[in-house]
Amino acid sequence: MQETGLAPDKVLFVVVLKACARLAALEQGRQLHSDIIKRGFQSDVIVGSTLVNMYAKCGCTEEARELFDNMSERNAVSWNAMIAGYAQNGLGNEALALYEQMKQDGMQPNNITFVLLLKACASLAALEQGQQLHSEIIKRGFQSDVVVASTLVDMYAKCGCTEDAREVFDNMSVRDVVSWNAMIAGYAQNRLGKEALALYEQMKQEGMQPNNVTVVLLLKAFANLVALEQGRKLHSEIIKRGFLSDVVVASSLVDMYAKCGCTEDARELFDNMSERDVVSWSAMIAGYAQKGLGKEALALYEQMKQEGMQPNNVTFILLLKACASLGALEQGKQLHSEIIKRGFQSDVVVGSTLVDMYAKCGCIEDARELFNNMSERDVVSWNVMLAGYAPNELGKEALALYEQMKQEGMQPNNVTFVLLLKACANLAALEQGKQLHSEIIKRGFQSDVVVSSTLVDMYAKCGCTEDARKLFDNMSERDVVSWSAMIAGYAQNGLAQEALALFEQMQREGTKPDEVTYISVLSACAHSGLVDQGRYVFDSMYKSHGVTPTKEHYACMVDLLGRAGCLADAELFINKMPIQPDSVVWMTLLGAARNHGHVEIGRRAFDHVVKLERKNAAPYVLLSNIFAAAGRKDELAKIRNEMKEAGVKKVPGCSWIEVDNQLHAFVVGDVTHPQSKEIQAELDRLVGLMKKAGYKPNLSFVLDDVEDKEKENALCRHSEKLAIAFGLVNTPSGTPIRIKKNLRVCGDCHNATKIISKIVGRDISVMDANRYHHFKEGFCSCGDYW
Repeated sequence: MQETGLAPDKVLFVVVLKACARLAALEQGRQLHSDIIKRGFQSDVIVGSTLVNMYAKCGCTEEARELFDNMSERNAVSWNAMIAGYAQNGLGNEALALYEQMKQDGMQPNNITFVLLLKACASLAALEQGQQLHSEIIKRGFQSDVVVASTLVDMYAKCGCTEDAREVFDNMSVRDVVSWNAMIAGYAQNRLGKEALALYEQMKQEGMQPNNVTVVLLLKAFANLVALEQGRKLHSEIIKRGFLSDVVVASSLVDMYAKCGCTEDARELFDNMSERDVVSWSAMIAGYAQKGLGKEALALYEQMKQEGMQPNNVTFILLLKACASLGALEQGKQLHSEIIKRGFQSDVVVGSTLVDMYAKCGCIEDARELFNNMSERDVVSWNVMLAGYAPNELGKEALALYEQMKQEGMQPNNVTFVLLLKACANLAALEQGKQLHSEIIKRGFQSDVVVSSTLVDMYAKCGCTEDARKLFDNMSERDVVSWSAMIAGYAQNGLAQEALALFEQMQREGTKPDEVTYISVLSACAHSGLVDQGRYVFDSMYKSHGVTPTKEHYACMVDLLGRAGCLADAELFINKMPIQPDSVVWMTLLGAARNHGHVEIGRRAFDHVVKLERKNAAPYVLLSNIFAAAGRKDELAKIRNEMKEAGVKKVPGCSWIEVDNQLHAFVVGDVTHPQSKEIQAELDRLVGLMKKAGYKPNLSFVLDDVEDKEKENALCRHSEKLAIAFGLVNTPSGTPIRIKKNLRVCGDCHNATKIISKIVGRDISVMDANRYHHFKEGFCSCGDYW
């Protein structure tokens, strides 16, 4: 048109600006803006409003606002354009503030204004402002407008008020398919799938024809509920109504089947789709990833590329999660390269998922480097990095990162505190756990059932079962996780009777135990020698609550029998298991054989473990202990050679102690601590006093082929002894000492700590890989049964 020399009028500019807005074509929009100024149309209220709309839809809310503020004349359309711009860009508070200014300027809102403002409230979950708008809508007579009323339904539902949403819906004088969809969506979003389905039935009874959006919403509800049968029935209806050719509907069906665990049905549907988009591919990839089929997810991605389908950020997020679950570092690195090539590395969710993938593949330094280089970080990014430290025994680093998080002004959420409390629990860092408890109260998270349950777990793992129980009793809401945490706390601290009593109370109060609860109860029985009670609990799992025993439960039973000295029964129990025993089950038997000095059963258990886990050092160490204790030097030398040939390295023992709110770590033979000389002097003093009290070092726990004197020196430098000596040097007399160890405490250290507690008159608590040991006046709470 321009080439022909025809001059555009303001109507044409409005039309073309709308096209730019739809395409988010900012550069062309700026050029039009220049032309508008040249031709003198900028003072026209319609052109000005359309310019505001264009900039806002291109994400330039500041430029849109500057234009809006400079308009010589503004009408309702102008105000609505700016309010819409804020709402669409996630700036709901700014939209609501602009509405207040609109009223102050005497501009009357229309139905569109209220629709936009209600959407802003919905995105913010701003219930009070939404309720105020509802009152204004009634005053101004807009409640009969079907679009306004439908948006009110949506607002209440997104604020979690489904009853209020339903009341508005039921009182609507006119309802269209959008109204019905809004209410169905409200139920689906609040995980009320049964109500969504019932409303759908009512919708059909009232003669309202569902559309493709209706069935997509219902499929999401069924996916969340894992309601396979209802999903299948809806699938039949979709075919009858001819919606199956709709790519969004078909993709939602794939998602529903996948989330219900039917990946084969999902794949059949996916393969038969007449049209597939990136959402379809991502839905199928997600289905594989959620079911732990990471290899299939990665294979499907290769097919996706071969068919020329371009992945989006969601695709990469799903694939990275698959790599994380598989520990597939190489594929993860390849995806990282692709992400950089496609420009997704600046996406905060993609970046956070990359951090998670590297951490879960054991590359914690790479994860931290990525985290540090992220151009934008949200609370999820920080939580992912915190979660990366926790399982890698880097709780100290997790706590340091939290301090940095606060310094940078990032507000923690409930997940942050759950991760930090777990770090404190793993380190037995009670003082820092108490500080976090105070912060949780200040920030109002104490009513969160997950946070409270994790607090219970933290106190219990720090040996404070009374504090844990007080918290548990005061919880406003308790779920199966809460009960299981308290029962596990009792079990870890050797309080089996308390664990069993709480288990009975849990059932009386109507909470059904799950798999985790039973693991805790069986563990309590195992650590206290309650063989008959343990057998009864195991036998009643399925009969009483329909819980099918897993490998973990079978391992608990082997532990129960093995600790009680019933090694033949334990071995027979394994051989009769209805499921294939894993390395954990055989390792449990091997540990029992070490405790009771049973060479033959120990050797058989060892053979099973190394077949399953060739590179695990633990079975070699345990069998070496058995041979050393039995005086079988030739077999001991042979197993050492086997260990070397397999290229297996023993995990070094590490112990942590918290003094003056600082964590100190010690490894076996550690001489790197600044107070190393003082620690060694204290150990020498203690050993002399211990020997006078009858201590004899158990040299069988030193596997190196060296002289007895060197073995004795090595025993004295076990990590927990170093930590205890450090605690004695740096804390006032009478102060309890708490230690966390990454491995099971050895028999010599256990005996030595009993004697030390009597000599120095201190309570010493050691949380090892299996349980809590409370040493006091020469005795341990485990009764030497661990």
